[in-house]
Amino acid sequence: MNLEDINTVLIIGSGTMGQQIGFQCAVSGFNVMMYDIANDMLDAADKRLDKLAKAYIDAGRLTEETAAAAKAKIHMTTDAQAAGEHADFVSESVPEDPTLKGRVFAQFNEICPDHAIFTTNTSSLVPSMFAEATGRPERFAAFHFHDTRVTNIVDIMPHPQTSPEVIEIIEAFAVRIGQIPIMLKKENFGYVFNALIMELFKSAQTLAANGVASVKDVDRAWMGVMHTPVGPFGIMDSIGLDTVWKVTDYWANIVKDPQQIANATFLKTYVDNGALGEKTGKGFYTYPSPAYAKPGFIASIVIK
Repeated sequence: MNLEDINTVLIIGSGTMGQQIGFQCAVSGFNVMMYDIANDMLDAADKRLDKLAKAYIDAGRLTEETAAAAKAKIHMTTDAQAAGEHADFVSESVPEDPTLKGRVFAQFNEICPDHAIFTTNTSSLVPSMFAEATGRPERFAAFHFHDTRVTNIVDIMPHPQTSPEVIEIIEAFAVRIGQIPIMLKKENFGYVFNALIMELFKSAQTLAANGVASVKDVDRAWMGVMHTPVGPFGIMDSIGLDTVWKVTDYWANIVKDPQQIANATFLKTYVDNGALGEKTGKGFYTYPSPAYAKPGFIASIVIK
């Protein structure tokens, strides 16, 4: 198998990252099957894809015609058989639970052609945790995307059984869809960038959860010193607080660290209230016009 044999990409999971990965593949000319377990999830994804297409148009990355052509290449379904029976390349973005991921891959191993390459977009796990469950460990690796609206960096992380041929194909596929691959030499939780930013998130959450500083002031400090357009809590909003909470809670329970448990509890209050960040219109900030994007945010002072 080589890159030219890939025609249909299966996206498992229609959340924020599934949408972005699917759209990027469609923009690059591939047919995309987007699978999820419920029609309401796919309906929500369809609406968000329209917003994503508009963002590409507004940024000058696509014309209205090319955006519409890409959208037309994405087909959504809750039928696993229809989704996977012609797949050549699979990208999975389901919740960060290795047992769940393994179960989903095992299901699609029975459906997808033998030549299909399986990849996981996991942000915090490593592929060897559920490689055997995929049924095709030698044709499986982590292929992790960041926010495609603002960056084209992707991580490729094989596990010890991933075949060299598959690694080469994934790397070529990354370039074909306009991404810059970062190749990891060994498995590492959090890849490269995520390993760095999760430490930032942990520090920010600790400051807020312990009442040291407010969410706003943590972001103001980071933005003011680093000269960035967004701070750690704004970034968490863009990722989705449900995802950030799941990752934080998972590791908190693994390492049994009281501070990480407190941080997960702090995040859970937002999740329980449906404040999941940018995708729901409210998280640490309110969207589409978050306070951190307004003039004077860093310099704002409340005089009592």
